[in-house]
Amino acid sequence: MELFAVPDLPEIRDGDDLAAMIDERADLREDDVVVVASTVVSKAEGRTYNLDDFEPSPRANEVADRLAEIAGDEKDPRFAQAVLEESAELIMEAPFLLTATRFGHIGVNAGIDRSNVPGGDLLLLPERPSESAARIREGIAADRVVVSDTCGRPFRHGQRGVAIGWAGLPASRDWRGERDRDGREMGVTVQNVIDELASAANLVAGEGDGGTPVVVVRDWAFGDHEGSDNHFREVEGDFVRQALRDWSYEDH
Repeated sequence: MELFAVPDLPEIRDGDDLAAMIDERADLREDDVVVVASTVVSKAEGRTYNLDDFEPSPRANEVADRLAEIAGDEKDPRFAQAVLEESAELIMEAPFLLTATRFGHIGVNAGIDRSNVPGGDLLLLPERPSESAARIREGIAADRVVVSDTCGRPFRHGQRGVAIGWAGLPASRDWRGERDRDGREMGVTVQNVIDELASAANLVAGEGDGGTPVVVVRDWAFGDHEGSDNHFREVEGDFVRQALRDWSYEDH
């Protein structure tokens, strides 16, 4: 397959027709996958805020004070309030805020970004990224869209691109029931293709001030596998999340 960044996208503003801006700059094919960074989706959808937009609650002050005690420097309770408002669950509150967003993504600080936010202090994730992906899909020639974000992972150093929304393709392909090279039937292998596409696109888009938030994946085929839209683990089967609910940080 081939990946290339969509060139010459300007700074995205609230209300911009992001789909039209992508479509006019990329000679898209119907079977392309267009991976769009959540940052530009959020900017187009008006998800830029100032810290003063968030009035700290007693809970936010408590969270900020605890983090300040651990880190040894001041933490803004307005930021803690923004994280709380964007979260369906605060899974860990020390030594950092690990949250579950309202659409199911688990990450640090509810995915709120404080970099590359012209006109504001904070950039929140799209409220419903799969709906955002569906709207972009309607306005471009390609039939498959993934909305990506960059976040860390347990047991790994550094960040990678992950999918938080998608439209036009299944989230995963199911290898269960197929045979490996030794003829054994596979019983557990389900490949999360939208995360893999997001990660591959992140290598091309880069980080920091690269200014290339949209990547086209060309000549990639889903294959003749069963597909599924299962992406975020259900709480009942997420044993790590369950364990973290009963874990508490001890500062040594």
